[in-house]
Amino acid sequence: MVLIAIYYALAIAVLTLHFTGHLERWNMEWLVFVFALTVFPAVLYL
Repeated sequence: MVLIAIYYALAIAVLTLHFTGHLERWNMEWLVFVFALTVFPAVLYL
């Protein structure tokens, strides 16, 4: 349960940094794709 909470906290942080433009500035836009790919299998099983 703690791991899920940490995952969601990181995902929210990545989305916030994405929409404020920080990830693009730091060349870390790939983090958005990583989180999208990791959440995709979970959506299939729900």
